[in-house]
Amino acid sequence: QMQFVESGGGLVQPGGSLRLSCVASGLIFSRYAMSWSRQAPGKERELVAGITSDGSSTNYEDFVKGRFTISRDNAKNTVYLQMNNLKPEDTAVYYCNADLQFRVPIHLGSWGQGTQVTVSS
Repeated sequence: QMQFVESGGGLVQPGGSLRLSCVASGLIFSRYAMSWSRQAPGKERELVAGITSDGSSTNYEDFVKGRFTISRDNAKNTVYLQMNNLKPEDTAVYYCNADLQFRVPIHLGSWGQGTQVTVSS
């Protein structure tokens, strides 16, 4: 079955940057659109960004547009999320998943353990 292992989170000051990584297994990675989602304490999980199977197109929610960049390396079965100009409201656990289709947030795999991002001074 599909499995995802996220890493790269941590504590960062407002305005700082982090790069998250997600290694996928149990799927033919290059065939799937991928996405990053996040869940803040007491809130529902929300979609952050998505990318097509070949990496040619990306999509972002308005609250991260211009600050976050999603990318992938199909040779390494890895999807990345570069996060710049971080804000306290970006504090959350971040997860990746494979999607049924680009821009269709129907997630196909079980959620991994996620990686905690905390933005605080």
